[in-house]
Amino acid sequence: MTTFKDIDLLRIHYLRGPNIWTYRPVLEVWLDLGPLEDHPSHQLPGFNERLTTWLPALIEHHCGVGERGGFLQRLEEGTWCGHVLEHIVIELLNLAGMPTGFGQTRSTSRHGIYRMVFRAREEQVARSALAEGHALLMAALNDQPFDVNAAVARVRTVVDDRYLGPSTACIVTAAADRGIPHIRLNDGNLVQLGYGAAQRRIWTAETEFTSAIAEGIASDKDLTKSLLKACGVPVPEGQVVASPQAAWEAAQDIGLPVVVKPSNGNHARGVTLDLRKREDIEAAWHVAEPEGSEVMVERFIPGDEHRILVVGGKVAAAARGEVVSITGNGRSTVQELIDSQLNSDPRRGYEEEYPLEIIDLTQDAKVQLELMRQDLGADSVPAAGRQVVIQRNGNVAVDCTDEVHPEVAYIAALAAKVVGLDIAGIDMVAQDISKPLHAQGGAIVEVNAGPGLLMHLKPAIGAPRPVGQAIAEHLFPLADDASVDDTVGRIPVVGVAGTRSSATIARLVAWLLHLGGRYTGLACSEGLFLNERCVDTRPSAHWEGARRLLTSQMVQAAVMENDARAILQDGLAYDRCTVGVVTDMDGWEALAEFDVLSAEQMPRVLRTQVDVVLASGAAVLNADEPEVAELARLCDGAVVLTSTDALNAAVAAHRAKDHGRAVLLQGGQVVLAQGASEKPLGELARLTQGQAAASVPVPALLAAIGAAWALDIAPDLIAAGVKTFEPVLAGANAPRIPVLPL
Repeated sequence: MTTFKDIDLLRIHYLRGPNIWTYRPVLEVWLDLGPLEDHPSHQLPGFNERLTTWLPALIEHHCGVGERGGFLQRLEEGTWCGHVLEHIVIELLNLAGMPTGFGQTRSTSRHGIYRMVFRAREEQVARSALAEGHALLMAALNDQPFDVNAAVARVRTVVDDRYLGPSTACIVTAAADRGIPHIRLNDGNLVQLGYGAAQRRIWTAETEFTSAIAEGIASDKDLTKSLLKACGVPVPEGQVVASPQAAWEAAQDIGLPVVVKPSNGNHARGVTLDLRKREDIEAAWHVAEPEGSEVMVERFIPGDEHRILVVGGKVAAAARGEVVSITGNGRSTVQELIDSQLNSDPRRGYEEEYPLEIIDLTQDAKVQLELMRQDLGADSVPAAGRQVVIQRNGNVAVDCTDEVHPEVAYIAALAAKVVGLDIAGIDMVAQDISKPLHAQGGAIVEVNAGPGLLMHLKPAIGAPRPVGQAIAEHLFPLADDASVDDTVGRIPVVGVAGTRSSATIARLVAWLLHLGGRYTGLACSEGLFLNERCVDTRPSAHWEGARRLLTSQMVQAAVMENDARAILQDGLAYDRCTVGVVTDMDGWEALAEFDVLSAEQMPRVLRTQVDVVLASGAAVLNADEPEVAELARLCDGAVVLTSTDALNAAVAAHRAKDHGRAVLLQGGQVVLAQGASEKPLGELARLTQGQAAASVPVPALLAAIGAAWALDIAPDLIAAGVKTFEPVLAGANAPRIPVLPL
């Protein structure tokens, strides 16, 4: 059997925004097949069988065939190893819990060199999946052993370490379903939803509306109870105690049974229920004390624990807890029974994605205390049929949202409002959540800021609840008519692509937006500007510069200059734009490193700027360049053509079809045309009589006017703005100032 050397991965880079492949971030890999270029899959003995045995779910990959089993069909017919690697990586990501369906592999101008890409939500996760997929492919080619489960586990570890937690991810996904973009602001769960001044920020299940005061109140359980009690919300009587002896004395004052818990703990850590004996109460104090700053003793409320999720004053979901127990068989120890009856449940795991936690008897003092109260330990052997309680307040993962009584929902929402939380997890004890709370002696025992959402997303029993959608709608309320609005969470974003005077066009559009009253950011090859003030003199016509504008809460409109290199190297900094301007198809000679070797390849690159135009937006295209005008068919929104030739055939056809718009030079006049109607903006000589006359080429002027018109800037203001435009931005030539966060 032939032994193949490793496929060389020549170049790996992350395209962070819309690119020539897709709207979404991808990892692009250049690889050299070497001798494998002459060995497609059907000529490799045993290769297909080994691969499909290790990864049987490859049968679900449709590939270019477009149906289940499509990729396996390609394997049998013969496909090259770059394409095979693409599907291996995708499947490893699927198995690791980060499903993706997009990938492409294309040959280059060099023999045996391919470009392979796949969807990548997070760069390090993608790189990990690529490394494991590469190793798996070579093992399959050379008939060597490979541990697929271990490889998937390694990728999953990177997912857990690097990607958003499930609570944050569900909110981001719900926002994305409404077309709202997101930007991750740190390596954790701080995420910006929306752009610029239209943004909202979340940190797991906390939002920018979650006040520090409210969070502080929620963390002080004694203060929370006093505020709730004052508003008529039922709460258990309780006292803060400083010692085990004081805990017993408080329990006698309150009346047995009692609960002992930390005053500012969370996730039920350190909470022990239904305590009746002095030794148990004193032992429970030692369990609670390490979990908070103080220890509380409360009256025990009989019933089941419930978690009510309140979002924006409304109940979004509810879950009920269950007592967790094991059943003795007369042979196995408590530890063995926990492992066989509880920890074997596939819903339990250490990672955050699991709705139930692994019970670690050696680490959980609460479980140890619970066993001690039953005169048992880890090595005890319960009699056959004996029920042994392991957790009295575990498994809060039984969905009961549809059972919540209106009065219960009202009290939960009132508790959140009293504390001041826009999103709150209300811990409530009740015997029957479908009945009024007061009548059954139920009570609210805790109000939690930043509540976990997993119990509602993946309940152990019952239907998942769309809590991410509820939070997204809280941050970005739906319109009264429930219409689709692709501007929610967005500011006007203008992208300018091409080489001819693109910086000048970007500057002029930014100036016109500024005159229109918007605080405008500009990222171009001449620097980074906020409302005409230079904040960084370094060229900023790239991903990082544009991204700085989109994360600024001051920016009400943003203009970004892009060129083909930026698109090929990083992708666009925004997912969609309001206006996309394309001026020309020049510059291919400087792009050989990206395998762009002719002018005919440029439309595939620069179409990216048109592909991302919103349905409510417009593309502004130079009709004097036929290849640019051809991009009109790719635009989801409207199209504004520009031309220095009033008789341009493409413009005439566009105006005749669907009442199309155009900006023209006609008889020395700049004309705004729409369908058969024409509105003179002014004589070119008068519009450009200032310094701009010598610095703004006519095609660039028309493009900027077209963009402003597409942004609904009034023609009179456009004309005034063109006349007052300065060819050099104020501060552009000033000494460089320190780079400050926007």
